[in-house]
Amino acid sequence: MAKSPDLPAHLDQEVKPYTNVDVIKLSESILIPLACKHMVRANTDEIIVVDENENPIGIVTDEDIIKKTSEDYVNPAKTTLGDIMTFPLISIDQHATLSDALERMKEHKIRKLVVVSDDKKIVGILYKNTIINLMKKYLATRQEKKSALWSIMWNLGLVLQFAGVLMFVPAIIATVLWETVPATGIYLMSTLLFVTGFFMNSYGERHPLKIHGAAVLVFASFLLLVLFGTIPHWLLMPHDEVEPSVHFVRSFFESAAGFTTGGLSVLSSPDDLPQSFTFYRSYTQFVGGLSFIYLIVTAFYPEHKLHTMRSFISGRIPQLRELFVTITILFSVYITILAVALFYLGERNIIDNFALAMSALSTGGWIPNSQILVDLTIPEYVAIILGMILGALPFGFHYAFVRTKFMSVHISKEVALYFGILGLASIAFLFSMDVNPIDSVFTVVSGSTTTGFQTLNLKNLNPLAGTVLTIVMIIGGCGFSTAGGLKVYRLFKLVGIKDILKKKQSQSDKNEIITAVALIVLLPIIPLFAAFHMAGLGHDFEDSYFDAVSAFTTTGLGTGTIGAGLDSYTMTAFAFLMIFGRIEIILLLYMFVPKLIP
Repeated sequence: MAKSPDLPAHLDQEVKPYTNVDVIKLSESILIPLACKHMVRANTDEIIVVDENENPIGIVTDEDIIKKTSEDYVNPAKTTLGDIMTFPLISIDQHATLSDALERMKEHKIRKLVVVSDDKKIVGILYKNTIINLMKKYLATRQEKKSALWSIMWNLGLVLQFAGVLMFVPAIIATVLWETVPATGIYLMSTLLFVTGFFMNSYGERHPLKIHGAAVLVFASFLLLVLFGTIPHWLLMPHDEVEPSVHFVRSFFESAAGFTTGGLSVLSSPDDLPQSFTFYRSYTQFVGGLSFIYLIVTAFYPEHKLHTMRSFISGRIPQLRELFVTITILFSVYITILAVALFYLGERNIIDNFALAMSALSTGGWIPNSQILVDLTIPEYVAIILGMILGALPFGFHYAFVRTKFMSVHISKEVALYFGILGLASIAFLFSMDVNPIDSVFTVVSGSTTTGFQTLNLKNLNPLAGTVLTIVMIIGGCGFSTAGGLKVYRLFKLVGIKDILKKKQSQSDKNEIITAVALIVLLPIIPLFAAFHMAGLGHDFEDSYFDAVSAFTTTGLGTGTIGAGLDSYTMTAFAFLMIFGRIEIILLLYMFVPKLIP
């Protein structure tokens, strides 16, 4: 039998693993009634007939017994297996391939083969149906993977087209301000996003995504957004004194810091950038902070399967379809209110105020002007602090007020615990640092919301202050908010660990608890690798660890170890640290260990 080119990996396997070893071996002298008892007891349809040395000499099936003992002249009570067996026995070596077995079955027009060892002893029986079912399963899995690939492409195309349309907003602002270079870069990025998405959408196929496919989609979406986002940075960032490869890495780093809301930057003087570009950078944080990719996924993800994404999107979210539009509109209103408030309180440029407002509410931390946080008035401090906290609260919290619905008990407890953490951390930081109270509260809120606005020099922090900021950055904001980090929502999940041992948890809840534990372990550990690497480059280890945690939690606070002087390898590593932090490292388990997904 000629092998199909689609099935080489399966038909080239040895027959032994697919052999049924539960077989009956009886002597040819055994009478039919006794043989039938053995068959009933073993629930099998065939008997291998052997000689005195247990060498196979023939086979008797249930069909043989029915056909050959039903004749009038046959007395079943006196008929032996040897009288009705089929011989010579067709067998195959245990090391032969499934392809060889199919060929032999076809040649002898049979549907089963006795498998023998090297010394011709019986190993078991191989059935044709076993091979057929194996082929069916392989083809079905192959088709499913193919469908998943094309489905991811179709959905990825949808995400990129949507992102392309969104990016026309800062492009239009650059056009209105007559800033040619930023407008060119942003228009080019928007157009490429839209065109690439169109082709992906055209060649892909619309199929429902499983959780594994959704994980791949989110990761690919963020990575492509960051890659396309390097275009405006490439055109705007100074590059006369560096090689193109170094300039690309810096542009990639800046783009990653934007879309991930990491807020870090290797630019020493953002004051020199065009206003439309600083608006664009904050706008990318707004888009990334709202996790619009997650929201798009929920727009066409099967409603009955959304519960499997609960740990994936960091929180129990009510009525996702309605939430999709509500949160986008609501946060746009928040940004407008905060920008206007900052304008009247500080009389700064309105474009910079909108950029600052978007960075605050997206917990991004990008400052459009290096002097914009200098000499803030108390009302300005309060306005920005409120903006950062609003961004770190769960979307369900905002939704409940807008839709005049009561918040769930889970959300209420989560918000209460979050404010408790904020209060305790602010007090501890204030007493450990010789700074004024407003700067202390501002810094803790900036760290705990993972915003990253910075008014203090954090280099060589004292141990207590450094520990407080590190802990609040790792915890981050509330579940399903614009903040990064572990999320307060997951702290509640730790209470359910004891119930796992008592088997009182559903599989879904178990997965969420395991996710929480995994992140609690991984969030502090993964930055250690970056810190050791930075220490090897001559940086202080404590400062390096603080900055690595800041990148991984997409915070943006820094002690000064991350800058334009970093080598391309290290800068790229920090860029991916921010990407993995935004999509959460647990997503990689969804991607590469799909068996963990129910």
